[in-house]
Parts: sequence; C-alpha cells; structure tokens
Amino acid sequence: MKSADKQTKNLLIIAHCPSENLARLRDGLIVGAENTGAHLRVTSRAPLDSDSEDLQTADGIVLLTPENLGYMSGAMKDWFDRIYYPVLDDKQGLPCVAIVRAGHDGTGTVRALQTITTGLRWRWVQEPIIYRGNWQEAWLDEISDIGEAIATALSEGII
Repeated sequence: MKSADKQTKNLLIIAHCPSENLARLRDGLIVGAENTGAHLRVTSRAPLDSDSEDLQTADGIVLLTPENLGYMSGAMKDWFDRIYYPVLDDKQGLPCVAIVRAGHDGTGTVRALQTITTGLRWRWVQEPIIYRGNWQEAWLDEISDIGEAIATALSEGII
C-alpha cells in the first residue's frame, strides 16, 4: 500500500497532569508519537476537558494518571464516569495503553484502570507502564520511545 493510501489514525491521550513532571511525561509521549512521520493525528486532553465526543473519533487511547491514594486520579475517574455509557457500544476493542506515575507501587491504580476498561471491552496492547518512586530524568527518553512505538503500531494497523 502506498503511503498516500494510508488513512490517518487518531490517537487520543487523556492525561491528568497536576504536576510539572506529569506534564513532562505527557509532552514526551506526544513528541515521540508526532516524530514518527506516521499517518497519525495526536490529540491530548485533560480528563476534565474531555468528553465522549473526543473518544468517538479515537482509533487508540493512552491514559496517563498519577496514583492518588492507591487509585487513579479523581479527574480520570470522573472522565470514565462521563464517557462510559455514551461509548460503551461504539468503542469496543479500542486499543489502549495506561501510564501511571506512582509514588508507591501503582498496583491499585492499574487494577482500577483494568476493571473499567474491561467493562468497556477495550483491548490492552501492552502491559500498563508504571513509573515508581522518585522522579528519574531517564523516563523522558523512555516515554518518547513509548509514544513512537504506539504511534507506529497504530498507524501501521498492528494494534
């Protein structure tokens, strides 16, 4: 298939970034996704600024949330509460990836995300990524590589 024949895919990033470091992770993810040259439109929204309309056009989704008291952020949970039923039938099989910034272990957050996305019948295309403990600058290179991999796989129809 010629490059011109490829349909542009839409990657939606729902990112709750109450700290500068979470914003840096989100930005690194976006840079990696946009630097692939893939036929891809990247849209990033904060959970409180997003609704089911954003999700209706998505071909893949990345969820980025801090761990708050062993759970996802309240803003992310609110987003799920608002989009769940409007997209339940239309977005089954949506490829998804989760990235958790955890001060502790992140397992409660991952479990909550997996429970909700299982109900939505979304398809995990990789194990959730958990950045644990103290901030590490090396995460920025890693997150860029993750963005690139997700973008390429979505654009090429691998996920």
